[in-house]
Amino acid sequence: MSVIVTDRGFAPDDWTAGFDGPESADEVTALEIGPETDPETLANRLPRLEMLRIRFESFADGRGFTIARALRRMGYAGRLRAAGHVLADQYAMARRSGFDEIEIDDALAARQPEDQWLARADWRAHDYQSRLRG
Repeated sequence: MSVIVTDRGFAPDDWTAGFDGPESADEVTALEIGPETDPETLANRLPRLEMLRIRFESFADGRGFTIARALRRMGYAGRLRAAGHVLADQYAMARRSGFDEIEIDDALAARQPEDQWLARADWRAHDYQSRLRG
């Protein structure tokens, strides 16, 4: 099972349509991509995608944040999900990068309970740029 993390805390996964790989047909509505994916290869598909899930294979690999930011700059307006080993400490970075939610497994949710994620849910208020402007 997995847990979905949003600004409101933990929730069950409500996405039931499944995910296809980036090599699948152009008419799919949801893709799962890895950290090695070049966002430019998805450019012509973005308007049709309802959901993109980017896999994080390690908390130390930040390529997923870069991909998310690039996708948002390319105009992707659908649901963007980080999945895998993302830590509560990285939640604010994930949201600032453009992710709407994070999918973690039950084991990680047990090690880093909901209150640790909620402590970072006010991700807009604590960025360094607002402190510099302040």
